Amino acid sequence: MPELPEIHALVADLDARIHGNTVVRLDIQAIAALKTYDPPVSALAGQTVRSVTRHGKFLDLSIGDVHLVIHLARAGWIRWRESTPAMSGRRGNGPLAARLMFSDGSCLDITEAGTRKSLSIHVVTEPDKVPAIALLGPDPLGKDFTEDLFLEILRTAGRAQIKGVLRQQSIIAGIGNAYSDEILHAAKMSPFKPAAMGAADGSRLFTAVRDTLAEAVARTEGLPASELKGEKKSHLRVHGRAGEPCPVCGDVIREVSFADSSLQYCPACQTNGIPLADRTLSRLLK
Repeated sequence: MPELPEIHALVADLDARIHGNTVVRLDIQAIAALKTYDPPVSALAGQTVRSVTRHGKFLDLSIGDVHLVIHLARAGWIRWRESTPAMSGRRGNGPLAARLMFSDGSCLDITEAGTRKSLSIHVVTEPDKVPAIALLGPDPLGKDFTEDLFLEILRTAGRAQIKGVLRQQSIIAGIGNAYSDEILHAAKMSPFKPAAMGAADGSRLFTAVRDTLAEAVARTEGLPASELKGEKKSHLRVHGRAGEPCPVCGDVIREVSFADSSLQYCPACQTNGIPLADRTLSRLLK
């Protein structure tokens, strides 16, 4: 799933490619992906791309007086093409969810792999017309995301497990499953530690949030969209690396599986050498 660093880089790449371009039309191939009807997709035709920005993990293409807002979900991506290929197959078949075509012949293909479809496309007059954007928490790389604000977030979250707090978009925008694993590894903290922690632990976690995300953003700076997935995977220390040695201490990276996701961690670095039970309601083994 693309998270804040990849979306940040994708914004820069797309803005450089399509800023000032004129839209011919938006073709929706996966009808279920389109979540709005007013304004209609036809409102994009003939309008100029003014900017590409983001809100958390949402892409925001400002086109004329409307916004094309896209959430790539777990398996979505966007590919810029210099020339627009012919459509193939029936509507709704294959990974192509939508295609945004421009007057210079180029296009953006919005795709989603796999059978579990959750990519969403909105055409709105303002970004906060998308309910999930209106509910987003602060951006962890924003200037207003201070240590004091973060410590207050932790206090408010109380006994909730810190892994879930970091991933909750209404609490902090942009961090997903992968970077929450990376942040907690950098902070040497158990994913199941209660959010309401001491000031020293909270300060260490705040530094890990800012540094982990800032370093990932710096690595992706200037990369084309086609290289972002590979760059992310190659630099993850624990996420997706169960069974491999921890790059910090050499211990074996472990995994906890849930119904529809999993997390990875290093016992030596994060849980005092004690493995976490691999069950849905995980807790430290006695």
